[in-house]
Amino acid sequence: MVEQVLKERYAIQKQLGKNGGRQTLLARDIQTQELVAIKLLTFDADFNWDDLKLFERESQTLQSLSHPAIPRYLDSFKFQTSKTKGFALVQSYIEAKSLAEWVELGRTFNEDDIKHIAKALLEILMYLHAQHPPVIHRDIKPSNILLANRSGNSLGQVYLVDFGSVQTLAATEGSTITVVGTYGYMPPEQFGGRAVPASDLYGLGATLIYLVTGMHPADLPQEDLRIQFEPKIPLDSAFVDWLKRMTEPDLNRRLTSANQGLKSLKKQNYRTPIIVAKPTWSKVEISKNETSIEVIIPDHNILEKNILEKNTAIGLVVIMLIIYFWRHFYLLFKKNNFILEEFANVFFSANLITVFIHILFIGILCLTPLIIVIKLLPKSTRLWIDQHKISLNNRRKSPRKAILKLGFFRHDDTDLCVRRTIQIWAGTRQYNLPTKHLTDKEIDWIAHELSEWLDLPITK
Repeated sequence: MVEQVLKERYAIQKQLGKNGGRQTLLARDIQTQELVAIKLLTFDADFNWDDLKLFERESQTLQSLSHPAIPRYLDSFKFQTSKTKGFALVQSYIEAKSLAEWVELGRTFNEDDIKHIAKALLEILMYLHAQHPPVIHRDIKPSNILLANRSGNSLGQVYLVDFGSVQTLAATEGSTITVVGTYGYMPPEQFGGRAVPASDLYGLGATLIYLVTGMHPADLPQEDLRIQFEPKIPLDSAFVDWLKRMTEPDLNRRLTSANQGLKSLKKQNYRTPIIVAKPTWSKVEISKNETSIEVIIPDHNILEKNILEKNTAIGLVVIMLIIYFWRHFYLLFKKNNFILEEFANVFFSANLITVFIHILFIGILCLTPLIIVIKLLPKSTRLWIDQHKISLNNRRKSPRKAILKLGFFRHDDTDLCVRRTIQIWAGTRQYNLPTKHLTDKEIDWIAHELSEWLDLPITK
């Protein structure tokens, strides 16, 4: 203990914790009579300059934050005693136990409790990550999450504390990044000194796994760096899948933001048991995994096409050629050998322009059937969406993050019936899936699959 009173204002009550050259004290503010938490960084044998950098960053970050579930910055100062000297950071004191303490006391949490804690933490992370620049906590774990005592039917207020490992994304490229965090709660990218908002999601997911298993994630088996926890807990399969996405070691496959994680979590509460299955006779193909989805709608109504309706130009060319060569066809039927004489006269006695025109028309006559066949070949509509982009038929492309809405566009068709077209809005661009020749069951199935994968509701 340094002194009984710091800065002639803060009367020390007791020590709350100690980690290397840092310790946390409970004190009473003599001026306000309120309890406060004081973090001290002392220049002793355990001191290193990275600790000072993090200590100063924590102080600056707390001064810029204002959230009821985050400690409030009160004061900071240098101190010196006869034995040591260092820096002090004064914060508001939160009277609550950490999740680690609750588990050690034998408290258990059911699925609803865990979802409540997850929702509360995600809302805090949404606030932190929305700062300019975004604030990355980097050390989310059970001991840094406080839970107040139950109040009526409420589980208790959730708090996020200890911003000693905080990092902002304002660091310029090439700057030195201190690797901090707690083994078992750190995602793989953080071991390399890289931290992004999704890194905090991993720490939260690992913390929730600790609550439902009672074991630290580092003590659980792993396969391809994935925490194998599902055999330990009786949870809803959808919630297990959500935890897997939160703790996915691959950044490209993990939930990308606290907002996305919260929307996905809330959606489970409104999930209906109705399964929209693919009609057995449908030729539509949907392939999906955690990183991409592909929808292929084949053009299987070829026999219903009218050539002249679909391509008037080809029809007119055919009519012109029939008229042009009618005389030759007539002579061919009347006198089989005369047609050869006619063509010989054209190519050996006519001028070059006439010869060119005849060759051109003969070429068109030969190519016309080929063009018609090509026009009538089946064409498939291909919608592709992955973590980075959305494209239709490999032509129209937009960023994946621009997708904001999924729904139906209803219109009156030529046969006086109302048809639905599936539309995806990506920014200002619309992607319309052709559904004219699809049944209602196929349309509902495609829309349901897209809604599930995009995690977007279907607007009617």
